[in-house]
Amino acid sequence: MTDQPVRLALVGAGIFTRDAHVPALNALGDQIEVVAVYSRTQKSADTVAALFGHEVATYTDLDALLAREDIDAVDITLPIPLIPDAVRRALVAGKHVVSEKPMAPSVADGRALLDFYGDHRDKVWMVAENWRYHTLFRTAADLIAAGRIGKPVMCTWNEFVTMDTSNKYYHTEWRRTGEFQGGFILDGGVHRAAALRMMLGEVASVSGFSRQVRPDLNPVDTISAALRFESGALGAYSITFAAGAPWTPTLDVVGDGGALRISGYQVIELTSGGNTDTIQVPAASDVQAELDAFAHSVLTGEPHLDTPEEGLLDVALMEAMLRAGERGEIVVPAEL
Repeated sequence: MTDQPVRLALVGAGIFTRDAHVPALNALGDQIEVVAVYSRTQKSADTVAALFGHEVATYTDLDALLAREDIDAVDITLPIPLIPDAVRRALVAGKHVVSEKPMAPSVADGRALLDFYGDHRDKVWMVAENWRYHTLFRTAADLIAAGRIGKPVMCTWNEFVTMDTSNKYYHTEWRRTGEFQGGFILDGGVHRAAALRMMLGEVASVSGFSRQVRPDLNPVDTISAALRFESGALGAYSITFAAGAPWTPTLDVVGDGGALRISGYQVIELTSGGNTDTIQVPAASDVQAELDAFAHSVLTGEPHLDTPEEGLLDVALMEAMLRAGERGEIVVPAEL
């Protein structure tokens, strides 16, 4: 392991880059040194570069950035349809890669990208699914694995998101054009897929319904899916971006020896043996935790949680839900 930090370039300068990646990277100054920023426009690149307390070069030419030999790794935060090409170009240039979720717009794209990575395994590639580093979900997964609710029997997850002009992500038009399957359902859904798989294991089959309620939220904005896990547990996942509600999101997991509720992504209620305990999970930056793990993996060669294989399985689960909603059929999620 070297004492030198990972020299990193940001590829993308959007909302999540500014709001999540930049603060996390600034907090990891001992492990990661940001040396360059790429964006399609000079203004966006300059805006992000100015958020660091040192000089950061800016580029509107990705190949010129990737040609720099003093860049060890890139952090790709581009729109979903652009991620696969950027990952390929970065790997060919000999860079380690952390790329935002989902790992690709579809299972087919993801498999092709994973095959391509087979020739570049000397480089670390992390798919930045920050919920795998979310203290709340990791705590819940540990409680379930420890048998605190017995064997899981069923789960329900309901969420109603106001996705209109008051939401900053509404203004990222690429999420609403219908250029990739699912729109917001895929973009946000891979988070939920990762959390469900982490807590309850793989899903064996999916059925359900979906619809587009609002014409400005392409190609689909509402889904209600029924899940059968390989363990035998059953589940229901429902989310709409077409209409909001004043209630916090809730995830309930009921077992044959107790129950667990996650409310508002802040608190875990654990019921077992007739008693209910409230577990306040300390707030922590899951993005910072995943980028810390990425830097550690680059510097030491040790594994991390956000492998591209895990990222592909997250996409596979969401794609199965979308296909089930379109066809009204039972769909088996694709395997690696």
